[in-house]
Amino acid sequence: MKPVERPEAYGVFKPVGHVIAAFPEDEDSQAALAELLRSGFNAADIAAYTPQQMVAQADIDIDQAGVLAGIGQELNLVKAHRELALRGHHFLVVHAPDAADSARVAGIAKRFHAIRAQKYGRLIIEELIEPASGARQVAESPDRGLDMQQASVQTAVQPGRA
Repeated sequence: MKPVERPEAYGVFKPVGHVIAAFPEDEDSQAALAELLRSGFNAADIAAYTPQQMVAQADIDIDQAGVLAGIGQELNLVKAHRELALRGHHFLVVHAPDAADSARVAGIAKRFHAIRAQKYGRLIIEELIEPASGARQVAESPDRGLDMQQASVQTAVQPGRA
């Protein structure tokens, strides 16, 4: 998948069968990318997003989001990714359709200091990296805003502002 491809649901980026991992440092995202390739993932199955590319994509998603996008986590995650990108985070989107592939991506992402990694399924989006605080993820909604248990989002987004 290339950064210009936009699998979506209700006008919002939703790459079903993929893991999206966020890295505070470009060096870590590049090292994770190299390790993913060494571990058997194909280059065609990985898209790397710079902070600027993720902000641009998120802005498109927020502008095009349909009413139904606000029911699930999709729109809140787009907003969280945008906030992280504004803080300079880099992203890898990896095609990992089965549990073993997802676990492999999550392990590599964590080893290279990813602060978030989410597996996009058809009906759910699963957090693959536990929050540093040990707190459990809570349901997100338009009323509640972003999942504030994630330490990286706590510092990036103030409650009620997303």
